[in-house]
Amino acid sequence: MIENQIVGVDIGGTKIAVLRGTPEGQILEKIKFQTLPGWEQNLEKIADLILEFKRKEQGQSFLAIGISCGGPLNDKTGVIHSPPNLPGWDDVPVCRILEETTGIQAYLENDANACALAEWKWGAGRGYENLVFLTFGTGLGAGLILNNRLYSGTSGQAGEVGHIRLTTDGPLGYGKNGSWEGYCSGGGMSNHYRDVYHEDLSAKEICLRANQKDQKALNIIKSSSQQLGRGLAILLDVLNPELIIIGSIFSRDENLFRSQLEKILAEESLPQTYADCKVVVSELGESLGDLAALGVAMKGVHLKTKQEELK
Repeated sequence: MIENQIVGVDIGGTKIAVLRGTPEGQILEKIKFQTLPGWEQNLEKIADLILEFKRKEQGQSFLAIGISCGGPLNDKTGVIHSPPNLPGWDDVPVCRILEETTGIQAYLENDANACALAEWKWGAGRGYENLVFLTFGTGLGAGLILNNRLYSGTSGQAGEVGHIRLTTDGPLGYGKNGSWEGYCSGGGMSNHYRDVYHEDLSAKEICLRANQKDQKALNIIKSSSQQLGRGLAILLDVLNPELIIIGSIFSRDENLFRSQLEKILAEESLPQTYADCKVVVSELGESLGDLAALGVAMKGVHLKTKQEELK
C-alpha cells in the first residue's frame, strides 16, 4: 500500500476521469466513464469510485481531491457555474458535496489553471517562475503562474482570455464575434471555416487538409496563427512571462502555426518582452488532463499545510 495518495477528478463534457496517484505525479489507477445527464448522477458516480479507492487501500487517509473542470467556476467557494459544455451544472457546490460523501477535502480549479499547475510541476514549465499555459482546445483559456504562484484573480476568473475581442467582426467564440476564442479554438476554427466556405469541418479535419496543402484550410490556419500571435503579444506585454506553453491543437500541429505565430509575435510585442519569452508545446501530452487534476490536489495540500503552520 502506497501512503500519502491523492485523488484527481477531470470533469469534461463527454468523459469524466477519476484517478488516484502520488504527490510525485505517479498515476496508480484511473477509471473513465461517459459524462451522464445532470450533475447529480455524475457526482454520485465520482463519489462511489473514490470510496472504492479507499476500500481498496484499506481505508487509508487520502490527502486531498483535486477537481479540474471547464469554467466558469469559483475556485474559492468550490462551486461550478454553468459551463457551456456541462448543461444543467448550474451553481453546483461540487467540493462540498464530495467532501461530505467521501470525507476527503476537495479543491477546484478551471482546466486551464489545472493544466498550468501540471506543466509547472511535472512538464515543460519546471523551474520557471512566470509562465502562461494556453489551452487552444475545444475553447481557449489561460492558466497563469506568476512569481511562482498560480494567479486566479478575485473570483477565479483570471485567464479567461478567450473572451478578448481581437476584431470587430469575425468567427464566434465565447459568445463574441471576433473573439480570441473565435480564432484560436476547435469550435472557433470550425465556425470560421463554415462562415467563409459554407461547409462544416472540425478543427482536426481543417488541420488534416492544411497538412495536405488544401488552400481553404491553409487560409483558416493562417488567420488563426496571426490572431494567436496578436493575442500572445498582449499577454507578453502585460505579464512579461518567461514561457508560454500551448496545448491541444497547437501541440498536435505546431508545424502549421509556428511560422506565422512567431512573425506576428515579433512585430506586435515589445522587443524585450519578446526576447524574454519562448513559446513551447505541452510536454505532458495525453497525460495532461490526469496530471492537471492531481496538480489541483497538490495545490490544496500545500495550502492546507500553510494554514496549519499559521495556527
